[in-house]
Amino acid sequence: MKKKQEQSTIQKRFHYSSDQVIDKSFNWEQLWRLLTYLKPYSKSLLPLSIITVIINTAVRLAIPILIGVYTLDKAIRQKDGNLLFILVGVIAGLYILNYIANVLRIRWMNMLGQGVIYDLRKHLFSHVQGLSHRFFDQRSGGSILVRIMNDINSLQELFTNGVINLLMDMILLIGIIVILFTLSPELTLAVMVILPIMFFISTSLRKNIRRSWQVVRLKQAKLNSHLNESIQGIRITQAFTQEKENMEYFDGVNTETFDSWQTATKKNAMFRPFVELTNAVGTAVLIWYGVHLIQSGSLELGEFVSFAFYLGMFWEPISRLGQVYNQLLIGMASSERIFEFLDEQPIVNDKDNANELKQIKGHISFENVDFAYDEERKALKGISLEMGAGQTVALVGHTGSGKTTIANLISRFYDPTAGKVKIDGIDLRDVTVASLRNQISIVLQDTFIFSGTIKENIRFGRPDASDEEVIEAAKAIGADEFIQKLPKGYDTEVEERGNILSVGERQLLSFARALLADPRIIILDEATASIDTETEVKIQSALKRLLSGRTAIIIAHRLSTIRESDNIFVLDHGEIIEKGNHDSLMDQQGEYYELVKAQFRMLEAI
Repeated sequence: MKKKQEQSTIQKRFHYSSDQVIDKSFNWEQLWRLLTYLKPYSKSLLPLSIITVIINTAVRLAIPILIGVYTLDKAIRQKDGNLLFILVGVIAGLYILNYIANVLRIRWMNMLGQGVIYDLRKHLFSHVQGLSHRFFDQRSGGSILVRIMNDINSLQELFTNGVINLLMDMILLIGIIVILFTLSPELTLAVMVILPIMFFISTSLRKNIRRSWQVVRLKQAKLNSHLNESIQGIRITQAFTQEKENMEYFDGVNTETFDSWQTATKKNAMFRPFVELTNAVGTAVLIWYGVHLIQSGSLELGEFVSFAFYLGMFWEPISRLGQVYNQLLIGMASSERIFEFLDEQPIVNDKDNANELKQIKGHISFENVDFAYDEERKALKGISLEMGAGQTVALVGHTGSGKTTIANLISRFYDPTAGKVKIDGIDLRDVTVASLRNQISIVLQDTFIFSGTIKENIRFGRPDASDEEVIEAAKAIGADEFIQKLPKGYDTEVEERGNILSVGERQLLSFARALLADPRIIILDEATASIDTETEVKIQSALKRLLSGRTAIIIAHRLSTIRESDNIFVLDHGEIIEKGNHDSLMDQQGEYYELVKAQFRMLEAI
């Protein structure tokens, strides 16, 4: 009890935006939507698999009749040696055919299942990449990872075995029922009396089992989210000696995941023993009533043997159908979460008649722009401004004043809630997103370095650039000096997030990446905040040459970096309160003047 209270207290200190359990009735429309991923294989692996299933089913349905009715009642009873020899040969041939069909079925079904999983994961990843920033604002990386990996993996068994086995078992079950009624309608009805009870009980379990697997997915997402954040923030955890508390929280989430799996598997485990119990009852009825029919002359011994074979086969597909249904429940729980992402539409997308944005000059204008991240947060309020083509413009202000929001609207990561953002007089909503962003480069304070070589990271924004162009861009911003000192120079492999590089070196690479892309507009969002003064001087001198003819938007708290800007906009709570160049703003002795004075006082104190 005490441990649970401690875990509850710890969990209050860690907040994750959790997915919700999707509580809906079984959605057949969604199942058919899932099965549409079989369409690319409808002329190859799918029909081949179905053919092998039909062969397997036909062989299995034929053998009991051949053994009971023909071998026992005809060949052996009538002492027909030739017929017995033929029947033995036919039965042996059928078993060989069944073996070959089984081998091919398993091979083709695995290829089919893996192909569908590959296509589904590719589709989901491609779709997620095209979603707007707001989607990622509302979800953790771990939650998205669970959808792409775990949820899709849970569909693997369904597509590899479930769908085809379902078809095979349905055909087999129908065939068995027809044959049973043909052999002895009275005995069939007697044995089947248990089925309504079985159907009633199994139906009552469905919703419960399905919800249990949804809870499992939810707990897995929570566990992945915590793992992702713990690994990313390990330095902070160790710096504040929070390893024990972090471990206790992990233990709580891990226990919840374990318990949810236990609950779901227990409910799954109830179905098969129930089918076996039903089978036992049916077998008892078969022996009791079957012997009575044989004694009364209503049933031949060979027919009884065949009937017993078929009855044993009858419960087998029913049991497997229960397993397939459990797979289906697991798959539906996962597919609901997958389709929730696939149904998510980007807030920022291309209009039907959107045009390609031609080569721009870089004139930017905001016309009475409002923007809100949500109903409670209005980030921009009636912003109107002009940024001339080729100008270097600075945005300054306290944290939360709206500087980064303006940059986000220029890159069209978001659309304004009111007003218009234009480049060269063209409303950004009238052009394609790709053609706009191809002409903009962004450098952030927390730069992201991908796994790969130094050269590949610089070339990321322009994959067709030559090695010479990569080196030239690195030299232009002063990165070549430290790159040449690395073990393999530009071919040095950097680890995840560039951990082998210093913060300043990573920032220099991001500058080289942006400049190599040859954009018409460059946005520097606190890009020099993590760079020492000596490196900053190198970058400033490089930028003067390289930004010539381009529009540059600089967001900076370090005001020394923007003294040479053509225009400076001072923002406060989403509004422009001052604008002008450095000298004119200093003459006004307003908010900008106070910000500069405050920074000088801070530097003198240091």
